[in-house]
Amino acid sequence: MYLELAILAVFAFSYSLIAGRVETSMISGPMVFVVVGFILGPSVLGWLGGEFGNNGMRVFADLTLAVVLFCDASNSNLSVLKKYISIPTRMLLYGLPGAIALGVLVGYLLFPNLTVYEIAALATMLAATDAALGKAVVSSPIVPSKLREGLNIESGLNDGICVPILFVFLALAAGSVAEGQVSHIAFTYLLEELGIGLMVGLSASFIAAKLIKYSYQKNWITDIWSQNIVLSLALCCFAISQELHGSGYIAAFSGGLLFGHLMKDVKHKMILPTEGIGEILALLTWMLFGAIVIGSAFESFTWTMLIYALLSLTLVRMLPIFLALGRKGENIPTRIFLGWFGPRGLASIVFVIIMLERDLPGGDFMAMTVICTVFISLIVHGVSAKPMSKWISTRVK
Repeated sequence: MYLELAILAVFAFSYSLIAGRVETSMISGPMVFVVVGFILGPSVLGWLGGEFGNNGMRVFADLTLAVVLFCDASNSNLSVLKKYISIPTRMLLYGLPGAIALGVLVGYLLFPNLTVYEIAALATMLAATDAALGKAVVSSPIVPSKLREGLNIESGLNDGICVPILFVFLALAAGSVAEGQVSHIAFTYLLEELGIGLMVGLSASFIAAKLIKYSYQKNWITDIWSQNIVLSLALCCFAISQELHGSGYIAAFSGGLLFGHLMKDVKHKMILPTEGIGEILALLTWMLFGAIVIGSAFESFTWTMLIYALLSLTLVRMLPIFLALGRKGENIPTRIFLGWFGPRGLASIVFVIIMLERDLPGGDFMAMTVICTVFISLIVHGVSAKPMSKWISTRVK
């Protein structure tokens, strides 16, 4: 355990020294960490991964998502978002269900070994986009602000929206819910996940903001402890909501939005230390992904998995987004860009771990399909981030 901790710490320190250089290249940080994780993992050197199982991966991924979602939401420009709110709204209301439905259709044609409900669960796991993996685009100053805010809101909320949908399909696939109860179960899940998540996130951030301002006025907060406030609040939003059976992702994101609005004068200074922690958590999670998952998964990949993965990242994602934004009047480059940048990552990995706990007949096959998709997304979205950002900056103002 200490050897693995030392390896993670040494590589995180080493990468910190060259992060600026890497970010100016075509290679992304997650790509570097996955490759290094694979080399250090059981498949090659065997130095990393032995003490971490699915639970370790889920803890890392959950904590990372909570921190990244809170920070990204806090950094949102609400004036821009208010003006262009129809973009993420249409992506979530029409694009997300459309991607799940099209994913089910493609899966039905490619995977005769899976039941319809297993295919629906697979499509849902791959409908959620990754806030951490899409950060290179969302934080790029050359990308038009309306597109950055649209992608940020979409990736921040679709994880939480997909959770209740996934639970319903998993219950149906496991045979624990009768088909006649689907509407009731779906409504209950959706109400609990979204309602509790929003309630916890908004109330926690509102109370926290009031207490922070009061403590600053009294001069009770020191420079050192002020750096821990955002991290603690993000984890509070996530953990309390999860404990109450709500969506921790919705809580973290909605809490971040309100916190950023209430603390707008000082938010950048307060958020910066936590952003750094979120970055390192994300990269360490990708290293564990390379060490624990990729090495053992390569031999299980099939041609049908590869085809589904490629279609999931292109047609299944891009066509619904393209159509959803067409009636809004967005031009073709905008629709292509927003459709393309739907990277799959940490949320899909967490969903796989949740799915494997249900012990479905096609669970292993579904897990390998998701892993294949995430691995390809890691590469293609990482490589295309900078050139596509430059491309869209010349076509949309």
